[in-house]
Amino acid sequence: MSRVGSAAAPYPPGADAPAGSGLSAGDVTERALAGLANGVPDNSSRTLRQIVRANVLTLFNGIVGGCFLLLLLLGQWQDALFGFAALSNAVIGVVQEFRAKRLLDRLAVMDAPAARVLRDGRVQEIAVADVVLGDIAVLQAGDQVVADAVIVDDTGLEVDESLLTGESEAVDKDPGSTVLSGSTITAGQGRARVVAVGADSYASRLTAEAKRFSLVNSEIRNGIDRVLHWISWALLPVVAIVTNGQMQAAGGWEAAFRTGAWVEAVVGAVAGAIAMIPLGLVLMTSVAFAVGGVRLARQNVLVQELAAVEGLARVDVLCIDKTGTLTEGTVVFDGVHPAGQTPARGWREALGWFGADPHANATARCLAGSFAFDGNRAPAAVVPFSSARKWSAAGFQPPHPAAGTWVFGAPEMVLQENSGATSDVLAKSRRLASAGLRTLVLAYSQDVVPTGDPDDVQLPAGLTATMLVTFREKVRPDAAQTLSYFRRQGVAVKILSGDDHRTVTSVAREVGVDVGEGYDARHLPSDPHLMEETLDHFSVFGRVTPEQKKDMVLALQRMGHTVAMTGDGVNDALALKEADIGIAMDTAAPATKAVARIVLLDGRFDRLPAVLAEGRQVIANIERVSVLFLSKTMYAVALSVAFGALMWSFPFLPRQLSATDGLTIGIPAFFLALMSNPRRYRPGFLKRSLTMAVPAGIIVTTALLVVQVYSAAAGGFSAEANRTASVMTLSLVALSVLAAVSRPVSTLRLAIIAAMCLGLVLLMTVPFLQDFFMLEWPPTELSAVAIGSAAVGILGVLALSRYHTRRYRVDGPEKVTRPSAARP
Repeated sequence: MSRVGSAAAPYPPGADAPAGSGLSAGDVTERALAGLANGVPDNSSRTLRQIVRANVLTLFNGIVGGCFLLLLLLGQWQDALFGFAALSNAVIGVVQEFRAKRLLDRLAVMDAPAARVLRDGRVQEIAVADVVLGDIAVLQAGDQVVADAVIVDDTGLEVDESLLTGESEAVDKDPGSTVLSGSTITAGQGRARVVAVGADSYASRLTAEAKRFSLVNSEIRNGIDRVLHWISWALLPVVAIVTNGQMQAAGGWEAAFRTGAWVEAVVGAVAGAIAMIPLGLVLMTSVAFAVGGVRLARQNVLVQELAAVEGLARVDVLCIDKTGTLTEGTVVFDGVHPAGQTPARGWREALGWFGADPHANATARCLAGSFAFDGNRAPAAVVPFSSARKWSAAGFQPPHPAAGTWVFGAPEMVLQENSGATSDVLAKSRRLASAGLRTLVLAYSQDVVPTGDPDDVQLPAGLTATMLVTFREKVRPDAAQTLSYFRRQGVAVKILSGDDHRTVTSVAREVGVDVGEGYDARHLPSDPHLMEETLDHFSVFGRVTPEQKKDMVLALQRMGHTVAMTGDGVNDALALKEADIGIAMDTAAPATKAVARIVLLDGRFDRLPAVLAEGRQVIANIERVSVLFLSKTMYAVALSVAFGALMWSFPFLPRQLSATDGLTIGIPAFFLALMSNPRRYRPGFLKRSLTMAVPAGIIVTTALLVVQVYSAAAGGFSAEANRTASVMTLSLVALSVLAAVSRPVSTLRLAIIAAMCLGLVLLMTVPFLQDFFMLEWPPTELSAVAIGSAAVGILGVLALSRYHTRRYRVDGPEKVTRPSAARP
């Protein structure tokens, strides 16, 4: 069909067809109008408008946006700075999903530029989309099949279906057998009738399922979304309580509207509402993911979705496709093994010819690098390889050193089991094959190879085996070390392949995977519970179909595992789509790269430990800074409810909270989120964060209530002095929370804390800042109460930190060792 190779076309465009005439122009037109052409609908899950609506028009954004607009309408733009953080969160969400949509829209299984078909008795090259149902496709080596078809006739036709099925060996095709769209012709030629086009073809069905949009499963993002969901529903009643309290503190609703004090009351209510929302946590998470993605990009690792940086840190099962992942997807010569009577000379020259034969298949071509052949001494007679015969032959005349007839092919087809010697050779070939080696036999006869009808050629008489020749798949040099690393990290490895399970088991042993025996997935139970039991007992699976790979990933997830899947073929695309983290190699099909979360651009399997290290850093640091943001949410809720119930004025303006947030949370969180932190991941991120954040928030609230109670009891303090005392108390206790989450202490972390303390001093003393943030240094007695209350709060935070550390003790920093990779 499509030309992706360089072999000469047996039926060049415009030539008369040797037999049959194919469809007529009228037939083609009629079928195209009936919708039976090979066009594929170009769509993905959501349009740009739907993406914007989903990320912008939410309850959470509605509340934040409403508060922002309200302050602008009241002329309080200085208190509306939080709007930029909310806008950033929405923009990041839209950009991330739109980027994923563009990848899915470009997803394709086939990259064929044109197709070759038989029409009106002549061979024509047409666009892939113009192929119609019933067309006669003309196939030859190097072509990619663009629509499902049934073979009409062939000459030695072999098809590589590894991208679709995972089977690394080329498949022989005979008349009546089916070739699938997306596969490649590796040898021979033939014609096939198109039986499925467009969305009905195999490649298109895979593509359609892979195009379904989904986001990577991120514990951090899920936890934050859960918190935001809780806050969104809690905001409305809390804001109502705060607003009523503010109005009552201003003399009641009627008096507040009569005197204009309602403006300050509304600003206070907005301050309470915005303080509850951890806007910066979402932004810091996205920044940490993005920076991690940039770091990995420098190591030739493309992160196609930001949260995938975190995902690999949580993985406890790694599913690997063999062909193209553990192996390079190519066959290499393994060795020769004596079999029977070996001639003193000639067998090397014979193998050299079979490797140099221009019609050799991919396996025989591997011999060219190990055995030389003199091109000027061609054989006198040749029988080309046939997938039906499964052997080829060459006859040489004296004085050629290889004089006689040599046959090279499958042992069971070349040798007749009619003697003890032949039986021994066949038994030996089976033993070699069971070890995962592709085994062929080189046999010799003094008789001349019979010629004549190529479809009815016979083996020469007196044939005896001389050598068994073995081939193996080339294993990636970095596979063994990388798998060893993951095993040390407690990550289980499952190898899923379309090849024979014995071959896969052999490769698994070669890369150091300790396996007893492989499992033939043709016997895999469909019952979910039985499938889970099978996955528990076996690590290597052969003859796995694309649908089975997907089902096995889903079964592992049902068992509570976080699953990563690596692969390069279209047959891996569905499994990569369902896995928590999909990882594609550089040689992957376009469809596989499009659905993968991570792409190893240089194909080096040993890049994965670096991804794991980056993920651990992200998840540990986000857990660290989440305590800061969630403690703020906690004390904001507690203060709002307490002050609303007591009908006191809220002790902060929004701009003052923006300043304290920046000094105690925002600025230091930016640096903490990007620092080195290779701690081993432990599930329960949100629970651990809340266990520290909720008590810390209560401590801050208690310290502020002490100041407010004293201020109300003593009386005579201005609103500005009262707010300034609250800013001092809040900042000092919040800085102790910052110090607690910054442990273990380092010079850089101490410098950050010191810089934030200096910023607080400047905020309280620089006239311009005092005027902008409406701060007024409080009287001595109120200052003393604020500092004393803060000191008690700091002691409470330190005690809480020690308790939290003991309860959730984690392993110390763990050096993430990467497999040595000195190769360029």
